[in-house]
Amino acid sequence: MNLARRLAAPVTAFAMAAAALASVGSATAAELTPAQVAGDIPLATINPNARTDVPEPTWRQKVAGRDDVREIWAFSPSMQRDVPFVVIPAKDADRPTIYLLNGADGGEGIANWIMQTDVVDFYREKNVNVVMPMSGKFSYYTDWVSEVPELGGKQMWETFLTKELPGPIESYLKANNKRAIVGMSMTGTTSLLYAQHQQGFYDAVGSYSGCAATSRGTAVWYLDETLKRGNVNREQMWGPLGTELWHYNDALINAEKLRGTEVYVSNGSGMSGEYDMLSNPRLNNNSIAQANVKILGGAIEAATNQCTHDLKAKMDQVGVPGDFKFRPTGTHSWGYWEEDLRTSWPTFERAFNK
Repeated sequence: MNLARRLAAPVTAFAMAAAALASVGSATAAELTPAQVAGDIPLATINPNARTDVPEPTWRQKVAGRDDVREIWAFSPSMQRDVPFVVIPAKDADRPTIYLLNGADGGEGIANWIMQTDVVDFYREKNVNVVMPMSGKFSYYTDWVSEVPELGGKQMWETFLTKELPGPIESYLKANNKRAIVGMSMTGTTSLLYAQHQQGFYDAVGSYSGCAATSRGTAVWYLDETLKRGNVNREQMWGPLGTELWHYNDALINAEKLRGTEVYVSNGSGMSGEYDMLSNPRLNNNSIAQANVKILGGAIEAATNQCTHDLKAKMDQVGVPGDFKFRPTGTHSWGYWEEDLRTSWPTFERAFNK
């Protein structure tokens, strides 16, 4: 079983884990519009119809027949290809938009929000638009310095998701100018970087079990291990380590740039918790699946736990407020991220209501 499937090990029922949630201060409302961020670059083209000329995505059957979720495709000028999305439209016009990123499998396998959580039902009741790209595995959703055939060619995800896409997709959804960016695991790094690189564009940012640091210490090793799973390497992504581009893409170094954005960050300790027990229905009484979650998922979560403590220390040092949830237990697995949908909502709601 590969690592992506291990990390997708089933874990479901929701219950609040004992946690410490520290909320300090408040951020200001974001003011930049998609047009201001995009400048004069070509914009994405939205195709609101499911494509039948491509192999059927794993997740399509999960959303088939629902009238509260849509499959759309968007053409990226910078990457010169069509990208699939699952979109949860708000019940009403003039509502905020949450850009929800999948982890290392980019939505292309089974380890994604649609396959592993009740994301559609949860956010539908919140009356917000949710936009989930269902492609981009092992890309960190960043702009790469090299083309990589292993990942399908040009990787210009940040340009696409922050500049080319928001104007067209938010117009299609009749959304307002309120938005959040959210990621987990691999994209727990990405979401922080998007908020830092486009200050004043996102009202809120969520990072679940991610690592803010990228450019030094053990954080480089964590990044390498993710990229290896895609048969790519760090120099293809950001060039030689230690350069300005690496510092630009280190969310720990640039923590001060989160000022003005509502921030929610969460992490487990790596110790087994309620979703890691053999009695959990999603483990299906499978002791091998349980061992994968406890051993592999525990080790990864313990590593990101240190990353998250480092981010909190840096934000405290520079006086940037944030909501941090440190679970006393919990591995790197979907039961906890499904829980994060709920525990992060007050942060996003506060941001949207400013």
